Amino acid sequence: MTVTASGTAATHVATPAPVPVVSVKPVTLEAPDRGERLRVRISAPATGSELPVIIFSHGFGSSLHGYGALTDFWAAHGFVVIQPTHLDSRTVRLPQGDPRIPRIWRSRVQDLKRILDQLDLLEAAVPGLGGRLDRSRIAAAGHSFGGQTAGMLLGLRVLDPVSNRAEDLSDARIKAGVLLATAGRGGADLTPFAAENLPWLKGPDFTHLTTPALVVAGDDDDLRMSVRGPEWLTDPYHLSPAPKSLLTLFGAEHSLGGITGYDVRETTDENPERVALVQQVTWAYLRHALGIEDTGWTAVRKALSESADPMGRITSK
Repeated sequence: MTVTASGTAATHVATPAPVPVVSVKPVTLEAPDRGERLRVRISAPATGSELPVIIFSHGFGSSLHGYGALTDFWAAHGFVVIQPTHLDSRTVRLPQGDPRIPRIWRSRVQDLKRILDQLDLLEAAVPGLGGRLDRSRIAAAGHSFGGQTAGMLLGLRVLDPVSNRAEDLSDARIKAGVLLATAGRGGADLTPFAAENLPWLKGPDFTHLTTPALVVAGDDDDLRMSVRGPEWLTDPYHLSPAPKSLLTLFGAEHSLGGITGYDVRETTDENPERVALVQQVTWAYLRHALGIEDTGWTAVRKALSESADPMGRITSK
């Protein structure tokens, strides 16, 4: 592992060499109540056994084709990564006024639960993967809207704008999470645009988000969804109970250096070193939180704390 200070010497922390990855897409899951089949990409190391699993939820408008900088790294370093395409994806092209749109936040959670329910089918779709999953070690991760989606499996509750209730949609099969550039508190913290157009942001409740998680936030990420600016995206850490950790990336905007893909329109702050740091810290955290080993997590925290010019900082509670 290499944790790089901005423009200065790197601190080296040992990690396994990457292995070849087998990726299959799309695998389709029947979803009669959804109106569209659920399309999924599965990426897995070509070797190894007892492989932990990450289910990754993309940001608004993206798809199973995105986020290769993260998902390929995770898969090459020992995780099976499963990526659904949610209904808000530009590849689905829901028409304006589609009746599913007001509750699309909930359909996203149902997509992740459907994956958990049909792991047998997904495992069988990848040549050579059969019998190699560790189903006791499953994590949920997501970016932006996907961070909220993954967070709901960890215990985050969202005020349903239709029923005006905040239902528990958590899932005990999820043992840890990574929430990347994820929305914070609602109410008066929202801009008028967000309050009017993004009803799923109005009333999140972080007090039940009890599953261990790493929150990643850029200190220059001003989405203009909140009147509080970039600090708003640290709420999932500050407003949820321990155990939690927060990686604050200095100078990072919403794409956190380009985790969505360096050459896509979502990337406004392209920075390969920053992306490498996100890769390494998230990988090390999940191995720690899932009970695989603590060496990498200890090493990245030490490297950032001792760097003369760090790209970020890690705090924990």
